[in-house]
Amino acid sequence: MSKRQKVCDHSCFMCRYVVADWWENIDIRRQIIKVKKGQRFIDEGSEAEGIYFVQEGLVKVHKRWGDKESIVRFAKKGDIIGHRGMVRKKSTFPISATSLENTILCFIPIDFFKSLLKTNPSLTYELLMFYADELQLSEQKATNQVHLSVKGRLAWSFLLLEEKMGTDEEGCIRLILSKTDLAAYVGSTYESVYRMMAELTAEEIIALVGKRVKIKDREKLLRYSKS
Repeated sequence: MSKRQKVCDHSCFMCRYVVADWWENIDIRRQIIKVKKGQRFIDEGSEAEGIYFVQEGLVKVHKRWGDKESIVRFAKKGDIIGHRGMVRKKSTFPISATSLENTILCFIPIDFFKSLLKTNPSLTYELLMFYADELQLSEQKATNQVHLSVKGRLAWSFLLLEEKMGTDEEGCIRLILSKTDLAAYVGSTYESVYRMMAELTAEEIIALVGKRVKIKDREKLLRYSKS
């Protein structure tokens, strides 16, 4: 993991909502970090010293549940990572973060980020809304775990990932996941996810284009996501 100084394009979550007069100070305080595919740059339980923003690449945010991994969410260009470690006193990260491809991150010291929140109400408001959205999704995933079958949770996940990550020119979700990572996101086993994907493909509800997933029948997928 290499660190260096660099001025970015100010398109991340933080820079979009701060007053532009702060950009120069941000450029002075930031560190640009390059991480390779598969490299973990936040360890669950480590001291939270700052906040990360994705400049390029893709990251999975995950945590341990006993001997299993659970993927909380995925972060793409512009997204914030590490905000859950920001509390009144010194804290530790409640999550881990690992790059899914070669990734460039912007690191901001936590005390400086708190100063930005105190002086930029738009940033504070948007972060509050982001927390609220995260909480709502977390509660929905917990409800799904109890009330939906594996196929239902998989259908719900594909719809959410398409909404969050977007699609490419072929209509595929802009996210290539191993079935192990997909199982960790859905909250199931590799074997169950593999079997349910085969069923959804046979029913022509989704299609596999190489390692990518394309939604073919949104209505049927939506019905599965509610049952």
